[in-house]
Amino acid sequence: MNETEPARRTPLLILVWLWVGLPFLYGVVELVRKVAQLFGG
Repeated sequence: MNETEPARRTPLLILVWLWVGLPFLYGVVELVRKVAQLFGG
């Protein structure tokens, strides 16, 4: 019975990581673009 518990929770974990990680990555990319514009142009 214990082996099914992590298997059920894995998709939820992936979803939570994407929910947090994707906006974070987008923010990092936008920050790098703005800094590049600030110092490059």
